[in-house]
Amino acid sequence: MKIKLLFILLITFQPLVFGANNIPERPLYLDPSQSVQTRVENLMSLMTLKEKVAQMCQYVGLEHMRDAEKNITEEELLNGHARGFYKGLHSTGVERMVTQGEIGSFLHVLTPAEANHLQKLAEKSRLKIPLLIGIDAIHGNGLVSGSTIYPSPIGMASTFAPDLIEQASRQTALEMRVTGSHWAFTPNIEIACDARWGRVGETFGEDPYLVSRMGVASIKGLQTDNLTGLNTVLACAKHLVAGGIANNGTNAGPVELSEGKLRNFFLPPFKAAIQEAKPFTLMPAHNELNGIPCHANKWLMTDIMRNEYGFDGFIVSDWMDMEAISTRHRISENTTDAFFLSVDGGVDMHMHGPVFFDAILKLIKEGKLTEERVNKACAKILEAKFRLGLFENRYVTEAGIKKTVFTKKHQQTALEIARRSIVLLKNESLLPVDTRKFKKILVTGPNANNQSIMGDWVFEQPEKNVSTILEGIKEEASGTQINYVDVGWNMRALDSAKIEEAIQTAKSSDLAIVIVGEDSFRQHWKEKTCGENRDRMDITLWGKQDYLVESIYKTGVPTIVILINGRPLATRWIAENIPAVIEAWEPGSMGGKAIAEILFGKVNPSGKLPITIPRHVGQISTVYNHKPSQFLHPYIDGDKTPLYPFGYGLSYTSFKYDQLKVNKADYHANEEIEITVNVSNTGERQGEEVVQLYIRDDYSNTTRPVKELKRFQRILLEKGENKVVSFRLNKEDLSYYNHKAEYVLEPGTFTVMVGGSSLDKDLQKVKFNVK
Repeated sequence: MKIKLLFILLITFQPLVFGANNIPERPLYLDPSQSVQTRVENLMSLMTLKEKVAQMCQYVGLEHMRDAEKNITEEELLNGHARGFYKGLHSTGVERMVTQGEIGSFLHVLTPAEANHLQKLAEKSRLKIPLLIGIDAIHGNGLVSGSTIYPSPIGMASTFAPDLIEQASRQTALEMRVTGSHWAFTPNIEIACDARWGRVGETFGEDPYLVSRMGVASIKGLQTDNLTGLNTVLACAKHLVAGGIANNGTNAGPVELSEGKLRNFFLPPFKAAIQEAKPFTLMPAHNELNGIPCHANKWLMTDIMRNEYGFDGFIVSDWMDMEAISTRHRISENTTDAFFLSVDGGVDMHMHGPVFFDAILKLIKEGKLTEERVNKACAKILEAKFRLGLFENRYVTEAGIKKTVFTKKHQQTALEIARRSIVLLKNESLLPVDTRKFKKILVTGPNANNQSIMGDWVFEQPEKNVSTILEGIKEEASGTQINYVDVGWNMRALDSAKIEEAIQTAKSSDLAIVIVGEDSFRQHWKEKTCGENRDRMDITLWGKQDYLVESIYKTGVPTIVILINGRPLATRWIAENIPAVIEAWEPGSMGGKAIAEILFGKVNPSGKLPITIPRHVGQISTVYNHKPSQFLHPYIDGDKTPLYPFGYGLSYTSFKYDQLKVNKADYHANEEIEITVNVSNTGERQGEEVVQLYIRDDYSNTTRPVKELKRFQRILLEKGENKVVSFRLNKEDLSYYNHKAEYVLEPGTFTVMVGGSSLDKDLQKVKFNVK
């Protein structure tokens, strides 16, 4: 009987033969036929506590570290915000830690060779857990050479075309995967209301609804609907929250907000993202909110994001912001306590560095943090790795890169977005340019012929992959004499002699095209004037650019100004004097071609501003959805109206709006409101129009904005064609959080406004009543 029982036990446990590392020879977690949940549970049952904590640890890439070790002083490294530096830990030590299974993730890994090298090191570890590699692929995988660079997010938002942004994000995911990355630190769905902030160009603008639509589209493109397989990457909705309205306009500045305003304006994009697109990761903001650092804000991360909105992924810290709870915000006496506040509050992964690992183990040993908290974080990180197929496919091949990166299809998408992102701000019959009339064209300005058009989060790309504005003009205006005067690209030090040469050349030209603005290009790290950590006290043109534009204009030559910039610029003199002005934002790889096509009439401009452009820095915050009393009294030293309003953008044709109707006058709260408007192309050529619908709650217990965007549609109309455009609103569109942070729908009348911009003169109006 004993022999029989022993035989049964041997048969039962035969699959659980253990190898040298005390791991079954055929563990379930290495079987791709098993469910993700089964694989996660099996792997975690084999992990030590240290191995679980290791999954929560992220480091910068080896080459990034080596470059920092070689080129940057220790003081710059410790005080900077872009270079990884681990005092007392060399890059070779990091390699050794990977082989010992002590690191779960990397960022700033910029070559496939390095990605493969790191994964090979990880495969030597006891459990062979692959690494999760994240990268700031904000508008294309721009830190990796050869990638397709799409327009910056602020330009993407100017398209009012979420389907195109989803397409670009889908293509970005493909380019990331074949070059070794699996996680995009994007989209940035903060609301940008302060043009002094350098990161405006990284956002989708000032409106909660537009930002929500663009954010959802971006996440869906990156992750697809189920985030499974080798063609998807993790999205990261960031930053929680309100970094775009810091008290002094600077990155990471403190923010004070009522809960009502927070929920009405700044949280809706996160709610929409989580409930409609399900981003697998979130990232808190650098700033503090109402006295609590966002990285320690349990109410924000756990109570709202997880428990209220239903977020079911993991949260990663931003660059050293866990430590900042102690070192900057000073609400804990040391970094160990800071780590506790952050992990207890909801952060699951630390970006970046070695101190976190030992601190978490210490906190668990002392009973301050539980192993269960670590298990929750680890399980989600492992789930991502299984869903992305990394256990079976951790390496990339050169053949896959050649077939996938910067393809004709991706270039075409970048071009289409650039075409639709460009906003025509002013045109006194000068555009499109008639080359029969203008035989000699001067092209000049610091942004005319370099990669400043690529924007932030982009390193230098192969010249053959970039269409500069000068190259685009030469291509579209072949046969016309193009005289280019290079005044230099560094706006902090333009060449005075070349500026004078450009002025003299203008005198003998038929037309001048002057390309000015700002420089966010990350390759120009020390010289850049816009982008991350390039906040400004002023928002006029930098340096000698105004002098260049004004002097050329004063020669009498017809002048076109093209703005390349990541933030709204106060260019009052240009708006009042220059006959044709184009806002091109940062249009990416195909930007020069797209701009030239619009200049010479091949493409009809159709972009609309996703953010208000103020006349002066003193107007900030100048937003279209302001409260009724904001402009009760005028400034005594200037116009209170914006230079250009939200939703504004001209065309080479004209559009007429009429017959705005609601299908009935009275509605009950749960009924959908049906709205129609007739739009006609009354001009001389085909054109696209962005039809915008705004509402206003006429009377409310807590003051409401004068108007709020609730719907939009981009339509194409032939010359003389008209189209009836339909919209539907529901009670969510009419409800809001009052001064007590109560979510309410108040009965009464609402005004619907539909037109081609947020300007009152451009809007048709009709009312309905909610019972």
